[in-house]
Amino acid sequence: MELEEIKGEIRRRLEEYVKESPYRFNPDKEKVELILSGLAKRKEKLGFAYCPCRVPSGNEEEDEKIICPCAYHKEEIAKDGICLCGLFVRKER
Repeated sequence: MELEEIKGEIRRRLEEYVKESPYRFNPDKEKVELILSGLAKRKEKLGFAYCPCRVPSGNEEEDEKIICPCAYHKEEIAKDGICLCGLFVRKER
């Protein structure tokens, strides 16, 4: 599968996620594209769309927590209004 196809697949999956969540993509479209590209590269190289700002440890159980959307994004958005990598932000009320 080509990198752009992988990126498109990840985008579609995450678009579905944000529809059902209290989050949305960062309004900075360039940043979103950069992060989606990073996710696609990691999926191509490592087999999973690991968060580009976290380092896989090689421990399958721990690494599962950093597959986007990672296990930490909800807490980060609740605290800061944005997740660590900047892909997701709190929806405007």
